[in-house]
Amino acid sequence: MPHQPLGLWIIGVKGGVATTVLTGLAALGRGAIPSTGLVTELDPFTRLDLVPCGDIVVGGHDIRPGRLGEEARRMWVESRAIDPELIAASEPFFAVVEKRIRPGTVVAAGDAIRTLAEPTIAAAVETPRAAVARIRSDIEAFARAENVRHVVVVNLASTEPPAAGAIPVAFGDVEPLLDDPDACPLPASSLYALAAIEAGASYVNFTPSTGATPPAMQSLAEDHGTAHAGCDGKTGETLLKSVLAPMFAARHLEVMSWVGHNIFGNMDGKVLDDPRNKAAKVRSKDHLLAEILGYPPQTHVSIEYIRSLGDWKTAWDHVHFRGFLGTPMTFQFVWQGCDSILAAPLVIDLVRLVDRARRAGERGAIGWLGCFFKSPLGVTEQDFSKQFTALEAWARAHAER
Repeated sequence: MPHQPLGLWIIGVKGGVATTVLTGLAALGRGAIPSTGLVTELDPFTRLDLVPCGDIVVGGHDIRPGRLGEEARRMWVESRAIDPELIAASEPFFAVVEKRIRPGTVVAAGDAIRTLAEPTIAAAVETPRAAVARIRSDIEAFARAENVRHVVVVNLASTEPPAAGAIPVAFGDVEPLLDDPDACPLPASSLYALAAIEAGASYVNFTPSTGATPPAMQSLAEDHGTAHAGCDGKTGETLLKSVLAPMFAARHLEVMSWVGHNIFGNMDGKVLDDPRNKAAKVRSKDHLLAEILGYPPQTHVSIEYIRSLGDWKTAWDHVHFRGFLGTPMTFQFVWQGCDSILAAPLVIDLVRLVDRARRAGERGAIGWLGCFFKSPLGVTEQDFSKQFTALEAWARAHAER
């Protein structure tokens, strides 16, 4: 692999997941922590000649005030999630990254996200086209300044509301609308994705926001030779659904209803307290059961913001199913995990794998990364075991012997 470093540009770089990624990269780079949680440190992925974690250079966009170290310390103070010694040792890394942070955009981001922004960013007026041009320029300037061989842009920003209107299928019909904020159907996440594609960067959407999902954006990525993946990282309750639902299907047990209640207290939880933002997340969490089972059981997904929980996300699921002789039975589980701790290693995995896919000449949506996402692009399979088998098959086909 070339010795030039790889660029990682994070949208929402001051958030909990992002600062956990930064703390992890800093610690991994100096050999201070084991690789627990990193899929790419398992065989056969270790034979893929992936970029070393210490060779990943980070910058990003954000709309919020605050310092990276402050957010990382909040993870300890509020959630007891990151050892203070690791945070302290990462301060020099944070300081370097902070010099590369640029103002993001609130164009078409929704009211809940706009309220988080610094006053100067919230008050800024720009067309979607101007926002895309500015974001693209920032990514390109980062690549030049840091002399990276390639940039992977990862969206870790808070969940935005669903797109306000229909997005035309052809990008040629979208492009003229970029000059009019009232007519342009692209939400903020898609503006970031457009900027990444035009900058020649790879793109990963780890959120349920629209990003590169619309056909117009996917065809544009193909035209530009861009590799991309998404969307909505699968880290907790939905991960378990994708593992457990195939069990019911394989045993020919009828799932009559599946109810999931989720409570958590981080910034994403606060944003999801807005019903419009919550709608995008619920849709992403709720669709896979019917696709796995082959029929739609009655489902209900609730997401509630409980401030005192911090980054700890708790899900309680109740599954009502029917067995032989029509006898109804119940299966319940509780999942509690630290949201950012679960997500951060997957982000690092995705950056390394998307970069490797690009080096292998892949373009467009990378379907074999489906096991990382609730709503994967480029693939319809939702069974986690089958998704992971596809990931391993790609890795074995490209592994160094």
